[in-house]
Amino acid sequence: MEAITKQLQTLFDEAINISFPNLKDTHATIRPSVHADYQCNSAMGLMKKAKELGIEGKVDPKMLAEKLVSNLPENNLIGSNSVDKGFINIHINNEYVGQKVLSILKDGVSMKLDKKEKVVIDYSSPNIAKEMHVGHLRSTIIGDCLANILEFLGHDVARVNHLGDWGTQFGMLLAHLTEKFPDYLENPPAIGDLQKFYQESKKRFDEDKEFQKRAKDSVVKLQSKEPSFIKAWKLICDISREEFSKIYEALDIHGLVEYGESFYQDMMIEVVEDLKSRNLLVEEEGRWMFFTGKPKEVPLTIVKSDGGFTYDTSDMACIRYRVNVQKADRVIYVVDAGQETHLRTIFAAAKIAGYYDPDKVKTEFVGFGVVLDDKGKKFKTRSGESVKLRELLEEGIQRAEQKLKEKERDKVLSPEELEVAKKAVAYGCIKYSDLAQDRIKDYQFSFDRMLDDRGNTAVYLLYSLARIRSIIRKTGITKPIKEIASETKELVLNHPRELRLAKFLLKFPDVILQISESLAPHGLCSFLFELSVIFSEFYEQCYVIEKIGESDQVKINMERVLLCEATAYILSLGLKLLGIKLVEKL
Repeated sequence: MEAITKQLQTLFDEAINISFPNLKDTHATIRPSVHADYQCNSAMGLMKKAKELGIEGKVDPKMLAEKLVSNLPENNLIGSNSVDKGFINIHINNEYVGQKVLSILKDGVSMKLDKKEKVVIDYSSPNIAKEMHVGHLRSTIIGDCLANILEFLGHDVARVNHLGDWGTQFGMLLAHLTEKFPDYLENPPAIGDLQKFYQESKKRFDEDKEFQKRAKDSVVKLQSKEPSFIKAWKLICDISREEFSKIYEALDIHGLVEYGESFYQDMMIEVVEDLKSRNLLVEEEGRWMFFTGKPKEVPLTIVKSDGGFTYDTSDMACIRYRVNVQKADRVIYVVDAGQETHLRTIFAAAKIAGYYDPDKVKTEFVGFGVVLDDKGKKFKTRSGESVKLRELLEEGIQRAEQKLKEKERDKVLSPEELEVAKKAVAYGCIKYSDLAQDRIKDYQFSFDRMLDDRGNTAVYLLYSLARIRSIIRKTGITKPIKEIASETKELVLNHPRELRLAKFLLKFPDVILQISESLAPHGLCSFLFELSVIFSEFYEQCYVIEKIGESDQVKINMERVLLCEATAYILSLGLKLLGIKLVEKL
């Protein structure tokens, strides 16, 4: 299913080529319009190139627009158009709209790519021995949604979890482990609360100079890959992985492949040797630095004065691996906005080092703002700590269950259905509330707002979907809709609300393409919310089931049933791309 904007652009590009052969590289500008379905504004842009048009005499936008319209190729997409002061107002052919709605029901929605790309998307990235917090929630939710959309478009997507599983912090953890559990090799301890274990080791590291020395020695032994220390390190990592997997399972995050910092350890050595051999590093007070030449830059520290590596080193090795080994055409980093300067410097350094060519590989920083509480302050616990993600999800389930019981859904749903519903609502609301915001902005976290069944919330959309499915069930139609659509030669839509709904459904591919470029998923949330509102307006004025006179007989308006089914399909697909689980009953 090709995006309508793209089809219109192809038609008007050809019209420009026919009308003005000297401007073959000029592309049409198409956008949605309040005056029609779409609008072409190319005539205004062509005025700036009046000398190249080859037209004698006075030139005005209206004349250029009329010339473009006269040279449009034959097509079944455009029903009518009109010129207004140089703007071309375009109305989509109603017959075309009906056929495309039928194709949604028969074949679903799939989109052809001009070019399939290998996309590496880096998201989530929690740290070993630390619990995931709301910052990791944003990265995980946004990254997963973008990966879903890019995969839907047919790209080859690698979902990468850049775990913080290496570095100096492991020195204190390993020193604490070997001293607290000296027989850990024979009897691996069951460290239930790894966060507490981390805090204990950090306290000792901050207060005990001798422990600090032993911790640094432990780092050296780990980096030297001494078997006993590697085993202890794996023990700690496995405990964290188990906790992370519970979070990912709850949020329905799948396909995320771990490439932790430890994965790049040997590659870091290669990077340092390579950069030194080409004189790209500068020695300063025992450190080896990489300067990109940007004004007021903070240079990268590739090697510390004690010979250790840094995040800069691993990120350089990482981008080199993603381009040269994973063969990425596009590398996307979904991290908090505070990391922008660092990653921009990594991109600049990698370009200088020849680790990637910007003309061939696109590197993108997808930043996001912080989560705020209902008072507009950074979301923290009362003790000032970051809110633990596990506790947040548990509270979400409790609040969702309370909300469902307030609406007496527990009297309608079985205990099993209620269990499914409360989790779907809780996790769906948390995800949607995040994704519905412009990601770069800070946003206020509020369970009350996200669980509201009015407005742009997951609850509203899930209820809308449940309502549409209920309408379809009430028709009593048992024959599969796909079969009915296949047998329907023409879907005739006459009522303005029918046409408005159908035309809006066909905007879905445009929305998906736009998000694949902007990497801003809130556009999909806005589309789904508007779709639900448009459907409500349609349903109020267009009866799907009509009573015949005073009798008990009813008439089923099959065209409207098909519209309901197409709406349910697009709404379901959109929610799935957002990463939100659907429920049959709510």
